[in-house]
Amino acid sequence: MFPVWLYYALKARSLFFFNAANPAMKNGGMAMESKMAIYQMIPKQWIPKTVFIPKDQSPEVALERILASDIGFPFIAKPDIGMKSFGVEKIHDKEELKDYVLWSPSNFLVQELIPYQKEVGIFYVRKPGEEKGCITGVVSKQFLSVVGDGESTLLTLIKKNPRSHLQLKSLRKKWGDQLYNVLKAGEVKILVPYGSHTRGAMFVDISHKINEKLIATINGVCSQMEGFHYGRLDVLYQSFEELCEGKNFSVIEINGAGGEATHIYDPKHSLFWAWREVSRHWGFMCEVSIRNHQNGHAYLSFKDGRAMLRENGALQAQLRMV
Repeated sequence: MFPVWLYYALKARSLFFFNAANPAMKNGGMAMESKMAIYQMIPKQWIPKTVFIPKDQSPEVALERILASDIGFPFIAKPDIGMKSFGVEKIHDKEELKDYVLWSPSNFLVQELIPYQKEVGIFYVRKPGEEKGCITGVVSKQFLSVVGDGESTLLTLIKKNPRSHLQLKSLRKKWGDQLYNVLKAGEVKILVPYGSHTRGAMFVDISHKINEKLIATINGVCSQMEGFHYGRLDVLYQSFEELCEGKNFSVIEINGAGGEATHIYDPKHSLFWAWREVSRHWGFMCEVSIRNHQNGHAYLSFKDGRAMLRENGALQAQLRMV
């Protein structure tokens, strides 16, 4: 799709026009942005309790700060600058925290465990100068799981499903001897509780559920984030009805210019449909960026843009290896 990007780059007169899409985010939220800096933009009532842990901090000091913030075990740990859920782990005790601190190659965040079991990605666009934005797509993220039949071991069930079989190496490490347990008939076992393709989740397009109440709820969150106009909110929630009412949900992450309209990954959609949807969203981002640029927000220079891409590539390789 590079020719499509070139078209919008020519229209904006900058190859790295995305920098102006979200002036409050580093690089517009395309890459190398700090998650902690983004959380500080979001009203506290809609995010989990979060603690920033520097990479050189000892496990003992880290634990003391976490407990002082009223975050108890288990909790979630994830890189402050990361991607595709690399390095996201559920920490159950002091030993696992110590291992994570020693493993982490960079600063990371600790967040309270949100009890909601459902996750959606909501893509949001608000043009500069407008009070209200719009939702351009919603994806339901179905965590990687298997269903017992009363006879098969967990390992057998994993191998039967291509989606979970591809995760077998990491699942062996996580579940160990539990892989030889037999699940009861109808018992659902969530193998990976993270809504990421790289961790086996399946994405289902539920954009048909967009309604005025949901738009009002998301506007209520995003309108308070000065300098945010384009991106995807990843949200944990209790029920879709309550989410629309603005109740019982938590924004666990916001992706800016680099955020994908992940409803394109629903298996029912064709590649051509996905290309068209990506083009549509790039068009939104281009329009937002041009308007912000006209209001005085600079585009990223070619030199700085190349440096960002190299840095992001190095980080991705580092997170994959550790």
